[in-house]
Amino acid sequence: MKKSTHLQHLAACLLLLASAQAAMAQYSEYPKLNEWADRMKVAQQTYFGYPVNEKSELKDFYEWYTKSGLDVINLNNAGDPMTGEPFKMSSHPFEREVINYFAPLYGFDIDNVWGLVTHSGTDGNNHGIYFGANYLKNKTHMEPVVYVSDEAHYSNMRLAHLQNLDLRLIKSDKMGRMIPEELDKALDVTRPVLIIYAMGSTFKGAIDDMETINAIIDKHKKIPAVYRHVDAALFGGYLPFSEHKKMVNHKAMRFESIAISGHKFFGIDSPCGLFLCTREVYDNQDNFNVTYLNGNMKMINCSRDAIQPLKFWWLIQKVGEKGWTEQAKRIMENTKYLKQQLDKIGWPAWVNTYSNTVFFRRPPAEIVKKYTLAQGHDDNFGGDLAHIVVMQHITKDKIDGFVAELTSISGKNF
Repeated sequence: MKKSTHLQHLAACLLLLASAQAAMAQYSEYPKLNEWADRMKVAQQTYFGYPVNEKSELKDFYEWYTKSGLDVINLNNAGDPMTGEPFKMSSHPFEREVINYFAPLYGFDIDNVWGLVTHSGTDGNNHGIYFGANYLKNKTHMEPVVYVSDEAHYSNMRLAHLQNLDLRLIKSDKMGRMIPEELDKALDVTRPVLIIYAMGSTFKGAIDDMETINAIIDKHKKIPAVYRHVDAALFGGYLPFSEHKKMVNHKAMRFESIAISGHKFFGIDSPCGLFLCTREVYDNQDNFNVTYLNGNMKMINCSRDAIQPLKFWWLIQKVGEKGWTEQAKRIMENTKYLKQQLDKIGWPAWVNTYSNTVFFRRPPAEIVKKYTLAQGHDDNFGGDLAHIVVMQHITKDKIDGFVAELTSISGKNF
C-alpha cells in the first residue's frame, strides 16, 4: 500500500471513530434531551444536600432487563403480594421475597408480617397512618388522634389532613427530637393514640426517643388503644446494618408498622420504598373483595410498579447484608469526618447521634447552589442553616474539596 493511500485510510478510520464518539455523546436524536442528560451528570458530582445514594448498582440490571424483553411488556403489581394467588402479569413472587428478606432486619417474624413495595416513603407513611387509623377504629370503635413532632417530615402532617384525622403537633427540642413531656401534656387519654415516630427528622436528622415516649404512653392506663408507626425513610435503610439495629426493631421498640425508602440508602434510581406491619394490623383492615385480582385489596394503591420489586430483589442478590453493612459503616465514618473538617476551620456545625446529616451555618449562595444544599432556619443555631446528607457517593475527597472551597470563598468572615 502506498504511503499516501495508507494515510488516507488512517484518516478515514479516525474520522469514523470521531463520528462514532460524537454519536455516542449525542445519546439520542433529541438535542434538548441530550443537553439535559449532560447537565444531570455534572450536577450529580456535587449533589450533597439531599438523601439520595448516587452510586447506582443497577447498570447490569438494566442490561438484563433489556435483553430479557421485559422492556416491551406491561407488568402491573395490582393486588396483594402476600396473600392469595399472584396476579399473572406481575412480579408478586419477587415482591414477596423482598418483604420476607427485610422483615427480620426490622424485627418482624416471617409468619407475622405483611408488606409491600411502595411508590415512595410518603406512600409508606400513608399506609402507616391509614392502617393505623383503621386498626384503632376496628379495635375501639373510636376515632384516633394522630401525634407527630413538629420537625418530622411534612408528609405526615399532609397525610393526616388528607385522611381527615385529628392531628396534634408535638414540640421538638432544638436538635429536632420530640419532647416527651410535651407529648405527655398533649395526650387525650380518652381516645386511641396513633403516634408517628421520626426516625430521622427532615432537616436535622433527629431520632425520636421511642423508649422514653413509649413509657409515657404506657403510664396512661386509660388510653383505649395505641398504634405506633415509624417514619424511617432514610435511617431505616442503614441502621439495620449498623450496631444500632435495635432502634428499628419491631420487637424492641414495639412499633406496629414502619416505612423505609428504596431510593435513599439502597440506591434505587427512582422513588420507591417498603412498608411493613404485623399480621394483626393487616387482619384489622377493611376487606375490599376484588374478584378480578386475587381476592382482596386492603392496601391503598391499585396499580403498582412491578419493576421496583425486581430492583430490590436484584440488589439483595448483588449487594446484600455484607455490602450494605460496609456502606453503612462508610457513611457514618464520612459523617464524622465532615463534622471534624468543619470544626477544624471553625465553621459552626452540628450532628445528631446515629445521624448521617450534618447541619451547619449556611454558606454563601454560590456554594449552596453548586452543592445543591438544602436550606433551613433556626434561631437556636444562629439563623440561616444548610445541611449535607452524607450518602455513599460523598467520599472524603469530595468532603475535602467542599471544605476547601468553603474556606476559600468565605475567607475569615465566619
